[in-house]
Amino acid sequence: AASPGQAGEIRLLLPPGPREGLRGASPARAGQGRAGQGCARRPRGRASPGRRGGTRPLAGLRRPLPGAVVQEVFAAHLLRPLARCLAGDAAERCRELALQLLRHGLSHGDRPAEALPVLLPALAQRLCPLRGCEPCEELRLGLLQLLSLLLRRCGASMAPYLSEVTHILQTTLLDDYAEVRRESCRCAVACAEAMPEHFHMQSESLIKPLMQTISHQHYRVRVDVIQATGAVIQFGNGKSMDDVLSHLAQRFFDEIPKVRQAVTTVIGEWLLHLRDRYSYFYKLIPLLLSGFTDEIPENTELAWSYWEKTGLQWEKENEDDLKDKIDFSVAPSHYPKGVTRPGLGCRELVSRNLSKILPGLCHDITDWVESTRIKASQLLYTLLLHAEDHITQHMELLLRTLYRACMDEESEVVRNVSLLSAELIGTFVNPKVSLRLITSAFEKTPVPSYVMILTAVIRGSPKEILKPHLTDLGNALSKAEICRRSEEVFYKEQLLCCVQALIEVCQEDCKEISLQLTKVLVTVMAIPCSQHLKEKVEETMCSLAEVQQLDGFLYLYKQHIIQLMEWVSVSHNCWTCYSPELLQLDVIATHSGPVIGEALHDFILILKTCLQPNKDPQMRLKLFTLLSQLLQKANETVNSQGQFLSYLETVIKDMLAPNLQWHAGRTAAAIRTTAVSCLWALIHCEMLSPKEILEVEGMLMPQMIASLDEDSKMARLMACRIVDVFFKVCGRQFDSDKLIKTYPEVLKRLDDASPDVRLAAAHTLTNCFKCLKDNDMKSLMQNNIRFLYQELLVHLDDQDQNIQNAVLEALKEGSILYPEMLVREIEVVVHKHRTPVYCNQLLHHIQSPKESVL
Repeated sequence: AASPGQAGEIRLLLPPGPREGLRGASPARAGQGRAGQGCARRPRGRASPGRRGGTRPLAGLRRPLPGAVVQEVFAAHLLRPLARCLAGDAAERCRELALQLLRHGLSHGDRPAEALPVLLPALAQRLCPLRGCEPCEELRLGLLQLLSLLLRRCGASMAPYLSEVTHILQTTLLDDYAEVRRESCRCAVACAEAMPEHFHMQSESLIKPLMQTISHQHYRVRVDVIQATGAVIQFGNGKSMDDVLSHLAQRFFDEIPKVRQAVTTVIGEWLLHLRDRYSYFYKLIPLLLSGFTDEIPENTELAWSYWEKTGLQWEKENEDDLKDKIDFSVAPSHYPKGVTRPGLGCRELVSRNLSKILPGLCHDITDWVESTRIKASQLLYTLLLHAEDHITQHMELLLRTLYRACMDEESEVVRNVSLLSAELIGTFVNPKVSLRLITSAFEKTPVPSYVMILTAVIRGSPKEILKPHLTDLGNALSKAEICRRSEEVFYKEQLLCCVQALIEVCQEDCKEISLQLTKVLVTVMAIPCSQHLKEKVEETMCSLAEVQQLDGFLYLYKQHIIQLMEWVSVSHNCWTCYSPELLQLDVIATHSGPVIGEALHDFILILKTCLQPNKDPQMRLKLFTLLSQLLQKANETVNSQGQFLSYLETVIKDMLAPNLQWHAGRTAAAIRTTAVSCLWALIHCEMLSPKEILEVEGMLMPQMIASLDEDSKMARLMACRIVDVFFKVCGRQFDSDKLIKTYPEVLKRLDDASPDVRLAAAHTLTNCFKCLKDNDMKSLMQNNIRFLYQELLVHLDDQDQNIQNAVLEALKEGSILYPEMLVREIEVVVHKHRTPVYCNQLLHHIQSPKESVL
């Protein structure tokens, strides 16, 4: 038991306020024992004798004592007993009070280093698991706070105990209690700062536990670990740098801004103060620059601040080497708008380390983790912005990476690569180098990614620098193996974007490659794709016409129509339905409107060659469809110059007639149908005069009669209509033999399965009767007329009312020829009809003229 005097001294060492970090103990209970530890527990609520009479007389002495006095009392009488209590007492309360007394004594003593031989073994015993680790979390925290106090007060005197300290920290850095881990990190910082000359010998031993803790679930622990890592590397062994950089890089993806801020601070401090920082610039620069794209503005500003300081410091340290660049450093006239140019030191640091940074960064851009690819693509832009024209020597590696990255499924990566980084290539790299590399690549293997990068490079290039290379660009894009490479919509979209970029950048200079760009646009429009893409192509054509001061895209066609027709017709002798030129011809012919009439000779020549019966049937189908479409608006397309009729004989004899001949097979039938449709479009457009229609009838009437019996409903319908026009326009020129061959075939169509064909046949027979009004013709064909009456009266009872009305009109027209004969025929069949209404109407019509005459 302590003497009264000793008890008073002990009381003087107690702090006046509550003890921070100790669990549930108040100063008033400092002298209390615990049940079962040799001290009787007092009843609750009764004041202790010492409290009544022992402490009040000393209350006035609660003021700071001189450090020498504290040191003498503490070292001589208290240190060892308290250390033994701390290390081996079974009562948690005793260990707790001993810890507080030790902290107080060490805080106020003059020579705390004298306590190290006694305290360090006790701390190691309570904090290391092999020596009976302290079970209480709060006490472990207090012990570490005591260790931290020793490190701060003793400084270099702790050097002989460095191995014990690091051994303790190796354990506590992995403690289950988060606050213990945080305090361990602070101890590590204090240890590094206290013994900078010796710390490097043991620093490596702390790296592994720090890196195991750096991903702790509590963000405050992560922040403290990052700060501790900074100090351990700063004052320790640089060999550990490789072990920590990957872990720090991962913390840039941390969702907590303060964690990312801590990493930025540590990296920035290393770049400024690390002893061997020149050896690690290429590893540290990418990490700091990654902070430029942080979503928190404060973190971005912090990264910029450290980077500017680093650049200025490096610039000052290497002033002699940079003298010329400092004096003559001028920003390029075409520097990206809205972007602040980094300082000379920053640019030089990146340029000199780019060869070491770029390979690893290019690997990260194609990493399987999405967030890594995004961060790497953002960093690439920043690096290229600093490197400027030094990019040139890394073009091959850079382009290979960009080609892969711009096909990334993550849009943010594509934007950073194809819209930002690739544009910087156009800004800083001579087009003679960049364009040659890119065009040679996609000429060998045309893929969308090559065109995407080329587009971005063009957008980033200045107009005046790009002008000498326009012809080569236009020729490359318009090559068949490039623009016709694929019908893939995405590939065509990228070609379109490339043309748009050229027009936007070069403006009026595009006039010298207007034909090549038009070829590309025609090819893009030729693929079977969405209407949206076709509208974009048309808008681009308008833009190309506008920069040439033309009124619209039709004038663009007018300017190049002859060259375009020559372009597509080079190999027309061997076209098939799969030939891309066929689709291009379709676009030129339909999209150019009246301009196609100016190249009619070339157009007809292509059709004449490709519509021969020995050519690919599917191709002929497509061409007949195209011709039919044009003939529906002939005066606005093929006949816009009034020259189509001069090719009428060629169209009839060399195109239509051969393809109307009957051949077995469904494909041949489809060709005949399209040919008949084409003929109907030619006749229906009202471009032909009666004389020209008579010429057509003379050449094609047998084929039309044969077409009335085709399997295709459309062919039969078109044939009926064409024969109807022939009867209407040329009927009086028909002889009896021709009529006798024609009308039975038309009459058969009244039994057709299609109501439309039956209706067309009835109208055709109406005009057939008009052809027989001549007395001589009527006499020669009296029996044929009787047969017509009989057959038509049968169909007058058709189930379709529209057919009945059409047949009635035909009979009314035919009644003029032999009315009495028709009346007799009506009387024979009227009782057989379901209703006599139509027969009565016909009789009334026949008899009405006689009544009017009377």
